[in-house]
Amino acid sequence: MRLTIASVQRTRPAVRDTRGMKLYFAGPLFTTPERQWNAEVTAALRAAGHEVFLPQEQEPGKDGPGVFATDVGGIDWADGLVAIMDGPDPDSGTSWEVGYAFRKKPIVLVRTDSRSMAGNVGEYNPMLTQAATIRVDAPAGSTTEVIGAVLDALARIEAGRDR
Repeated sequence: MRLTIASVQRTRPAVRDTRGMKLYFAGPLFTTPERQWNAEVTAALRAAGHEVFLPQEQEPGKDGPGVFATDVGGIDWADGLVAIMDGPDPDSGTSWEVGYAFRKKPIVLVRTDSRSMAGNVGEYNPMLTQAATIRVDAPAGSTTEVIGAVLDALARIEAGRDR
């Protein structure tokens, strides 16, 4: 398993203290495994002292306009965004959330897709990769490894090494 944290070198919004950072967790949430993984990562981020807006906790029962307003409000509330970029083409809603947050707050992109290890899934869209403050590439990484890498990325942002 290859685990890397890559920084995109550009001026990014400053964040003072990631130990109590308000985070928006962006990622696909349409299958039971996706929702379970999102909840597990969110629980770990919360245990580390972060407040996390997890759309799947906020959206049940809402129609399209309600989902949109709720999620935009969540991004506006947050100090930073953690976005899951798995799949041959990352989720369209997650991609929109990254674009909306760009130039407003730090963005940590996370990719665990193991297909990249075989070389048959190239870089994903540069409009996403270049929007990132930090990219966590952890093909086939365990949930524990991914959580550790995300927390490390947030600490780097807090320390000012990656803004």
